[in-house]
Amino acid sequence: MSVRVLLADDQALVRAGFGALIEAEDGLEVAGAASDGAGALALARATVPDVVLMDVRMPVMDGLEATAQITADPALAGTRVLVLTTFELDEYVFGALRAGASGFLLKDVEPAELVTAIRVVAAGEALLAPRVTRRLIEAYVAQPAPGAAGPPGASAEALAELTAREREVLALVGAGLSNHEIAERLVVSPLTAKTHVSRVLMKTGCRDRAQLVVLAYESGLVVPGQQAAA
Repeated sequence: MSVRVLLADDQALVRAGFGALIEAEDGLEVAGAASDGAGALALARATVPDVVLMDVRMPVMDGLEATAQITADPALAGTRVLVLTTFELDEYVFGALRAGASGFLLKDVEPAELVTAIRVVAAGEALLAPRVTRRLIEAYVAQPAPGAAGPPGASAEALAELTAREREVLALVGAGLSNHEIAERLVVSPLTAKTHVSRVLMKTGCRDRAQLVVLAYESGLVVPGQQAAA
């Protein structure tokens, strides 16, 4: 089945360019296009796409609010949001982490990178490219949080329920490791690693791996600037 992608950007040229690229790829198709966040939200509810390419700064409703409403809608539980931004450290993108975005891309991304990112996010993985997401998360968690810490649904009680192995897995996810890399690090099968990650998601109430990364930083399991050990 094709991965259906909804485009949300206030620039017609950007929508046309991304649309042409997506339609030219096998297994990808455009589910619709919107010029503002409100339109993106309405189209998402009408078409239930697999992935939304979401610009941040748009009229009527910005991409941050649209992302929050999409990820909070039970009818769109299978829809993933990939945030597009002009700057690597755009302050407006920080809130998208808590809103439930599954990844970030710069608008000057190479075509092949965009296609790969769409497929990665559609498959349920988080796009944790060091160039953007790791730096965004580190800057985000270093700032004073006005509200409760942790992604929606996460709590101290939920963290306390994690086994020692599950906390280890959470730290490795926070360091940006894939399931395959986690399996190699822990000397277990990829299926076992995937099972551990699924259990951590369930116990913490996090929507996806992107929120697990934020939780790992905010809970101190990963220190900003820390790199995964070889």
